Amino acid sequence: MKKISCLLVICCVYFLANAQTTAYIRINQLGYPLKGIKVAVLGSTNAEVFKHFTLMDAVTKQPVFEGSTGSSFGKYGPFTNTYRLDFSFYKKRGKYYLQAGNAISPTFNINDNVYNGTADFCLRYMRQQRSGFNPFLKDSCHTHDGYTLYAPVPDSTHIDVVGGWHDASDYLQYSTTSANATYHLLAAYHDFPTVFGDEKSANGLDEKNNIADVLDEAKWGLDWLMKMHPKADWLFNQLGDDRDHRGMRIPKEDTNFYGKGLERPVYFCSGLPQQRGKFVNNTTGAASTAGKFSSAFALGSSIFYTINKNYADSLDERAITAFSLGLRKPGACQTASVVSPYIYAEDNWVDDMELAGAANFAHDVITYERTKNEESYVAHSKPDTVYMNIAYKYALQEPITPWLGADTARHYQWYPFINPGHYELAKALHDKRRDTLIQFYKEGIDRVWRKAKQNAFYRGIPFIWCSNNLTVSFAIQCYWYRQLSYDTTYQQVEQACFDWIFGCNPWGTSMVYGLPSWGDAPTDPHSAFTHLKNYPIDGGLVDGPVYTSIYKNLIGIQLYNEDEYAPFQSDLAVYHDDYGDYSTNEPTMDGTASLIYLLAAEQAQANSK
Repeated sequence: MKKISCLLVICCVYFLANAQTTAYIRINQLGYPLKGIKVAVLGSTNAEVFKHFTLMDAVTKQPVFEGSTGSSFGKYGPFTNTYRLDFSFYKKRGKYYLQAGNAISPTFNINDNVYNGTADFCLRYMRQQRSGFNPFLKDSCHTHDGYTLYAPVPDSTHIDVVGGWHDASDYLQYSTTSANATYHLLAAYHDFPTVFGDEKSANGLDEKNNIADVLDEAKWGLDWLMKMHPKADWLFNQLGDDRDHRGMRIPKEDTNFYGKGLERPVYFCSGLPQQRGKFVNNTTGAASTAGKFSSAFALGSSIFYTINKNYADSLDERAITAFSLGLRKPGACQTASVVSPYIYAEDNWVDDMELAGAANFAHDVITYERTKNEESYVAHSKPDTVYMNIAYKYALQEPITPWLGADTARHYQWYPFINPGHYELAKALHDKRRDTLIQFYKEGIDRVWRKAKQNAFYRGIPFIWCSNNLTVSFAIQCYWYRQLSYDTTYQQVEQACFDWIFGCNPWGTSMVYGLPSWGDAPTDPHSAFTHLKNYPIDGGLVDGPVYTSIYKNLIGIQLYNEDEYAPFQSDLAVYHDDYGDYSTNEPTMDGTASLIYLLAAEQAQANSK
């Protein structure tokens, strides 16, 4: 009888252990604000059906709320049954976990401080990406850049373009991503100034300088963009090319890949297709780059006016000349590749010129308001509506960012991944045109929502390369729409995108290195810093999951370690926390900058409730 009892106990333990591994609860590991939307996702790998879930106090181990799972959304990725667990009703501070059957979630916090400091945390990655003087390494790199290609001077003419940020885990530098990143950092400060602290000096080292660290970082970007737009009719699009990919190394140990000593090539925005090696891009103009430059310069000039007026005036001058270049050379400027077919294949440009027009108009309004009470105010006429009118004409040419609602797109084909111009322009307008722009945002969001509402994760973002960047950008568009319209229809899908980034996804992992420090987050990204030196890349947003069909057809993919997320890979999409997977686990500078804006917005919202 005793043997039978022991056998029964063993069988029960075995059964419970296996039962626990068939259902999983995915949460936002950062936590949830008191009055915010609080939703987790329950996924089961078998046909198990759930009816209820319980919110448990992690300290007392007592239930504090019980809710209905609702109907199953059915299969998604590795899961056979999926449910949305909504506990938004519960608004008491504390530490909790969720339980449904034998599935138990990680512990999480509910309070209004859960997002505090996260935007500043992600600035660590931006500083680590600096070229020129790198504060993380406390050393300099790429100090010989660069030599010109396609410029109106002989090829190989030296020009000083030292500075800026490395684009990702390679050390290429692109004007488009850098200008977009700079704009997002400036906008984050402009829209949420109280969120950011001051712990660093302008060079990124530890020393307060009475300037928010996010502005120090934005200025690092602006300084480089000014070097890439050194004359009124000169604009450069790219520093280095894919010959960089011949080896992983720490940037201060960079080697000669280009045949010009330690100089790297800097590609001029000619507005025409460019060929290096056997590959030709499909460049049709320069406006996509020029518009991004102009908007960053205009917003930067508005913000830095009270900090350094001479600097602000220089930015203002370049905002105007870059906008003029965009008007003269309409079309999209793509990057150049030499040894591989992968480029930033941007096809749109009117969105960039719309934002540039809106940003320059906003700058003129701010300048007028600042100077109208000064003795010289008579010299400052009221803001001309020319910029506004031009911007609106561009808005009508691309009302909806084309990837929204689509299943696929080429790499960076529609960039930036949302249109900030609609938001900036709508804030300046007070007539029917404002309503039109808001409707453009609504239609774009609705295209995604029609797909997203069919699955428990509310996932309507295509699993293309840099899917996390698209996810962050889409959440920002939802936020901007809500600010303009006061319509909360899409707040659930907005929150679902934010939650996805921090663990409410099939893999149950955050997509940001080191955030949160206590959770499941990337530890083995495609980065020389971590792979060669075990340096942390705190705050870096990795590319994110891709369609399995894409992953299987990429060049040079090789996993180095056993896949800890193997049970959660599917025919739909894969994600690997593995150095060898450059498609899903490589951090990007521009994606991180966009995330900084979103985190600032989330912190500001939570703190205001």
